Amino acid sequence: QVQLVESGGGLVRAGDSLRLSCAVSGRTFRTYTMGWFRQASGKEREFVAGIMWNDATTYYADSVNGRFTISRDNAKITVYLQMNSLKPEDTAVYYCAAEDPAPITIASMTPNYWGQGTQVTVSS
Repeated sequence: QVQLVESGGGLVRAGDSLRLSCAVSGRTFRTYTMGWFRQASGKEREFVAGIMWNDATTYYADSVNGRFTISRDNAKITVYLQMNSLKPEDTAVYYCAAEDPAPITIASMTPNYWGQGTQVTVSS
């Protein structure tokens, strides 16, 4: 059984930074892509950022490109999302996700594993 456990959410002010973590446990993925998605109240879940585990290729949604950075720690089997210059419109529940086997491109990622989500609230 694969488990993805997020941590690091909270309440911050516009312009602040926050780092989310996602710890992976269970069976070891052979090839996979990790990503972060978010869902704001009343809106559909959307892709935020993704990373290929084998070569660390990354891809970002336009709305966060240049402000957010996704990274991974192979030894800890953990993926991070560093969020800088946060805006009120970044307020959402953030979900860690994984797709195994990895998709052809990160942009086409369709996760088959999800975390429980962590709330990020950015006040103006």
